[in-house]
Parts: sequence; structure tokens; C-alpha cells
Amino acid sequence: MTPQQRTRIKMCGFTREADVLSACAAGADAIGFVLYPPSPRSVSIERAAELARWLPAFVMPVLLFVNDTPERIQSACSAVPGALLQFHGDESPEFCAAMSLATGRPHLKAARIPLSEVADFDLLEFALLHQQAQALLLDAHVDGYGGGGKTFNWSLLPPNVNAHLVLSGGLTPANVGDGIRALRTHGLSLAVDVSSGIEAAKGLKDANKIQQFVAAVRAADADLL
Repeated sequence: MTPQQRTRIKMCGFTREADVLSACAAGADAIGFVLYPPSPRSVSIERAAELARWLPAFVMPVLLFVNDTPERIQSACSAVPGALLQFHGDESPEFCAAMSLATGRPHLKAARIPLSEVADFDLLEFALLHQQAQALLLDAHVDGYGGGGKTFNWSLLPPNVNAHLVLSGGLTPANVGDGIRALRTHGLSLAVDVSSGIEAAKGLKDANKIQQFVAAVRAADADLL
């Protein structure tokens, strides 16, 4: 299997050490910590730093922000060395690029894909505006921020996005393989991101679901060899 054929896996919304260890043991490539206080999965900067210390080599911490201040973003980066930034709100391309420059950290930008087929959203234009992002995270546009466990219509995405893509929004062990098969060639590469689909309750992960999710991703990879 070539590097391009292995789908990388980000798991997000961790609040407990045991869950972090389960995800790493199962094969997660990145572990996300939500630093958005209204979220039920939110942790403090100090708690994110504690959890990130359990990550082994080559598993990347990701810090999720929603319309946050530069000062708090920089504080979080100081507390969690080597973390990738994820901007999940209404941050402008200029703000995201400026924070990457100020912190020395690459960033992901969430593209909130409408659930309605008639809604106006141009992913190609979004990719052009956010071309300094390391990847675009494709999530469902629901009230508030985050996908809310909802899956958008994958077939509506253009097949020629000039960006690395991370599929998110309502992924589970049952449907992640379909998502990978549907969108594998739509961008420069495809990764996946899961939160609610591996949970027993909000912010509390289920070790069996974590293992099932990774197994489903690997099975989809094998199908596409």
C-alpha cells in the first residue's frame, strides 16, 4: 500500500486519558481536543495539555478553535507543543494564515457543507480562498459549530478540489468506508475525522467503536488497492 492509499484518521473530542490511549492503540494518526467552551466535549487548555502528554511519537495533537482570540490560540500552542490548529468557526483566510505564521503551526479549516441541496456553497472557491490551509475539513453545516453527528450529501461535492480533504460529519464504523470510496479522488488526498461516531456519550469514547472505525477504514483502503 502506497502512502497515498492509506487513509489517515483523526479522532476528536477527547476528555479522558483512557480514551486517548485506546485511540492511539487502535491506530489513530491525530487526536483532537476541543477548546470551544460551549461544546459538551470542550476541555480547558490545561486539560488538553495533560491529555496530549499521553500521545506517543508520530501521533499529532490537534487543537480545535471556534472564533477564538489570537492570545488564547497562542497560549494553547505554548501549552501543547507540536499541535496542529483547526479553525472550525467563521475565521477568515487572513486570520487563519496569520495565526499559522504567529504560532509556527499548520492549520486545518473547516468547510461547513450545507445539508440542503439547494444551498449555495462553492467548495472550489472556498479552497482557493483557504489555499494556505494544510487541509480542508468537510463537515455538515448545522446550527452552532460542528457537524452535530449529521452527514451531508457527499455526491454534491465537486470531483476536482485542489486541496487535501478531511471527511467529517456523522461518520461511523458503518458508513466511513462508503465515504472513503465516494471521495477518495475528489481532492489531493483524503483523510477522515470522527467524534460522535466512536462515543458512548458526548466526550466519552467507546473502545470497541474506536477499533471498529479503524477496521472499517482499513477495509476500505484494501478495497481500493
